[in-house]
Amino acid sequence: MMEKRNLGKTGPAIGCLGYGAMGLEGYYGASNDDGAMETIRRALDFGMTMIDTADAYGNGHNEILVGRAVRGRRNDAFIATKFGIVFDEKESGTELRTGWGFSLKINGKPRYAEKALAGSLRRLGIDTIDLWYAHYVDPATPIEETVGGMAEAVRAGKVRYLGLSNVPADEVRRAHAVHPITAVQYEYSLWRREAETALLPTLRELGIALVCWSPLGSGFLTGTVRTLDRNDFRRNNPRFAGENLAENRARYAPLMAMARELSVSPAQLALAWLLHQGKDIIPIPGTRRPERVDENARAADIRLTDETLKRINTIARPGLAEGATLL
Repeated sequence: MMEKRNLGKTGPAIGCLGYGAMGLEGYYGASNDDGAMETIRRALDFGMTMIDTADAYGNGHNEILVGRAVRGRRNDAFIATKFGIVFDEKESGTELRTGWGFSLKINGKPRYAEKALAGSLRRLGIDTIDLWYAHYVDPATPIEETVGGMAEAVRAGKVRYLGLSNVPADEVRRAHAVHPITAVQYEYSLWRREAETALLPTLRELGIALVCWSPLGSGFLTGTVRTLDRNDFRRNNPRFAGENLAENRARYAPLMAMARELSVSPAQLALAWLLHQGKDIIPIPGTRRPERVDENARAADIRLTDETLKRINTIARPGLAEGATLL
């Protein structure tokens, strides 16, 4: 069974790798519900207990999928979901610009949080969410107000632990002073290492786990992305756009060669590197294919020497990738 790690100082022991379900909504290619549920269940079979979703993924459909997949296996799953991205035209929100050519409408008001939570519980078909994140900080709402509203859900027994996603270090401090934050979700991988500068040291000071979204660089670190279909969501990502994809493939070619040298896949090497960054790191790779779950799970068994880690850090140094990030 997969190694377990504590989710921050106050959280439970969960699998050192989780599963990110966003890709099951067709953002990176076609998916169907039966195959999606099989993939989620395969992750649970391997001990990837954290299943990560959000009310924004598929406009709620992803939560329905997760709920159906864990039915009868609730004790095997640690369910994490998020709120804050608004699609309902009748709901207010604050525009948040991304670096991918579009904006998001964000609402972090306690009233909206309460409504969003009710919807998530209904779609998931559960009584209590294990980990509930604010998906993004609402620029028009103090983080203290948002977390204060979220804390009411903990007191009501509808949520076990609170988290924040896509948030800077200073906001984490302010939030943690209102109610203990158990985990922060942020993009972290050999493709994007900004978390190392201020966020990760702050989380370690406060005893908060870092949950890594897109730990395989939206699939780039698998070494298999050469072109993108017309409807692929990654076309919005500057790192995949224009000449940047080819340029980044060239820059990361030594890392792919190193994986071959070590007789592991590039994805396994990237995940193993993350797991070696500390016991407070929990990557949540996503995939649409059960066999890829098997491959990712085996990364937990890979042991990298100090010399190998130094080589990886030299090859995939911070700032190597060409192109802007989401925020």
